[in-house]
Amino acid sequence: MDNNNWLKQLLMMGVGTTSLVADKIREVSDEWVKEGKINPDQAKGLVDDLMQQLKTDQGSVEAQMQRQMRNMLQDLGVPRQAEVDELRGRIDRLERQVRDLENKLWR
Repeated sequence: MDNNNWLKQLLMMGVGTTSLVADKIREVSDEWVKEGKINPDQAKGLVDDLMQQLKTDQGSVEAQMQRQMRNMLQDLGVPRQAEVDELRGRIDRLERQVRDLENKLWR
């Protein structure tokens, strides 16, 4: 597999392997410099651009995964934290009302 194809595949994966990808990108760019395909300044620019793109892609992939996870939990009927908190508040109020009624009965 040539370096261009390999590099594209690494960039498409983009999840959780940032340091490995960064090392491979640097390795490939160093190899291209040694082979005379690009000069060191171009290699640095390439690495910087690809790392920035990788960080951007990783952020969007994480956001997409979070959306999918929320949808999946919703489909399974798992309540959101806000719903659980609301129910806890209602339970607290009801318990308080029951205590107040019990106290009135025993007076």
